[in-house]
Amino acid sequence: MVGWRAGAVAMLLVAAVVGTASVGSASALPGGAASVLPGDTAPTSSPRHSGTAGPGPIGSGETMSPLPVTPQSDPATPPPASASGTAPADPGAPAAAPLTGDLSATLPGPLHTDGGRIVTADGSTYVIKGISWFGMETTNCAPHGLWSISLDAGLAQIASLGFNTIRLPFSNECLAQPVTTSINAFENPTLVDLSPLELMDAIVQAAKSYGLNVILDRHRPDSAGQSDLWYTDRFPEEAWIADWQMLAERYRSEPSVIGVDLHNEPHGAACWGCGDSSVDWRAAAERAGDAVLAVNPELLVIVEGVERQGSGGTTWWGGGLADAGGDLVSLAVPDRVVYSPHDYPASIYPQTWFSDPAYPANLPEVWDANWGYLAREGIAPVLVGEFGSKLQTTSDRQWFENIVSYLGSTGISFSYWSFNPNSGDTGGIVQDDWVTPQAEKVAALVPLLGPGSAVAPHAAAPSASGPSSPTPTASPTPTPSPVPDAQPGTPGTANPSSAAPARPATPGARIGGTARDGAPGPVTGAPGSSAPSASTPTPTTPGSASADDLSAAWALQSTWDEGYVAELKVTNTGGSTGWTASWSDPGATAVVNAWGMRCELAAGVITCTGADWGTYIAPGQTITVGAQVQSTSTPTAPAVTLTAK
Repeated sequence: MVGWRAGAVAMLLVAAVVGTASVGSASALPGGAASVLPGDTAPTSSPRHSGTAGPGPIGSGETMSPLPVTPQSDPATPPPASASGTAPADPGAPAAAPLTGDLSATLPGPLHTDGGRIVTADGSTYVIKGISWFGMETTNCAPHGLWSISLDAGLAQIASLGFNTIRLPFSNECLAQPVTTSINAFENPTLVDLSPLELMDAIVQAAKSYGLNVILDRHRPDSAGQSDLWYTDRFPEEAWIADWQMLAERYRSEPSVIGVDLHNEPHGAACWGCGDSSVDWRAAAERAGDAVLAVNPELLVIVEGVERQGSGGTTWWGGGLADAGGDLVSLAVPDRVVYSPHDYPASIYPQTWFSDPAYPANLPEVWDANWGYLAREGIAPVLVGEFGSKLQTTSDRQWFENIVSYLGSTGISFSYWSFNPNSGDTGGIVQDDWVTPQAEKVAALVPLLGPGSAVAPHAAAPSASGPSSPTPTASPTPTPSPVPDAQPGTPGTANPSSAAPARPATPGARIGGTARDGAPGPVTGAPGSSAPSASTPTPTTPGSASADDLSAAWALQSTWDEGYVAELKVTNTGGSTGWTASWSDPGATAVVNAWGMRCELAAGVITCTGADWGTYIAPGQTITVGAQVQSTSTPTAPAVTLTAK
């Protein structure tokens, strides 16, 4: 086993070195908090499944070190992908030259179901080999990691590793927001000015060019946290369905968008076919699925399971489909439903089967009973929508090896959690730098992905207007999400250059998505189809300061248990000048990263001086700079001392 893994890792790293990647949050637990990221409110009486960054390096402990990569000069063309999207594996063959150019011709086209299979238009079996890249469901409203890497680099990395699909989590709240945060203008100059919905357009288009499908995943109603049911007081069922109709219409002509994951991890009171319309997830999936297919009948409708099954037993949030075989989701358009459980190891939650004396040999029986029977018996296809681990315990390694074997032997589709390294529960497929592959994880997935084929990132398109100085009042700076930076302690590493980001042509008419008036639960009659209006972001309470012709406003961008991200908007109404700003934070233990300034911590005071593109502020200009702080407490409106230099 060790020998073949080492050879496979070498091949995968050659394939993956041309790009970068990021991977997202994990699934949920019985009675607990699932896929919780910074800003979530966790239940008090549940096993914690946070999705937040944990202490220490991602993948530390027993994870293998990346192997050295030797550049290859063999110009041979890689073998063509099969119908399942995987190139034939040959660990002994030399690495081929990276694939370049538009790879959209490799997309499978519209998919449908046939018994227990997902198939192409000609009836060929297609295995979805996905990976989640999360962030559009958080307060950033953008995939995480775009503060460090380009979208092209991340997608090229994912394609190189052998994945053929991006599972893209989003929140309804983000669909309506006017702006995103955390995008590095130097790495992603055409993305920084987009709304979240326009950013989704750009991701869909870019994924298509790398031959990657997209599954849209309604991960949360709002960006603060996961919900048990598919609706909340703020986002009633009517809003949920209307937003799905809007997205189905928006991407009706996009061949890369193959499916819709209706709601992430139903749990708690959610039941399967119990007849109570307020909690019956199967019935809700039928209402939403029919509404989506009325707009675009070629989409796959992906339906997750529930936590509590009819037998009284529990499994993972979204993981229980034991009752689905006898009570199938029935849609007006046939052959479109794919069932999607989530499954995790003992490090996430100590399910009863992990303590069984037969473990891990009992795992196939558990999976067969909960969801695998659907595919094995030819009832309906299964897509394991989330699975992953840091691989830091023997039990987790046993689980991982067994689920990979199970998926491979059954031909069941899957989506790995996650690309992002900032999932506290599982880590990601790349390390904290968002570039270096996690070698042990990559090797463990080789039986499912093959060795991959190197894919080169597309060259960035030049700005139509050419480089220019930043425009006054522009905010070209990235605002990292509250997770460890790719290069902790190195201020300014993710700063944009002086080239002003060019706003691309609008990818399409902007259609928002937000809560509407009305009862939060199931509604009668046809769902509404009118475009919702944008919601107003919740403002923070900034501190402020002024010095000579300078003024500064401090605002909390995001916070979590171990720290926060703060922004400073610094305005100059006089002559060009440098500046220094400071604020008190007695709980601060380190400034992890800063952009547009360099920061020091001494005696509970953080002092930051403009640096790089933020060194001098021109007359009439406002810049937005920021810092990620490790702290035991979070100030809300600290007094800011500002000095002109």
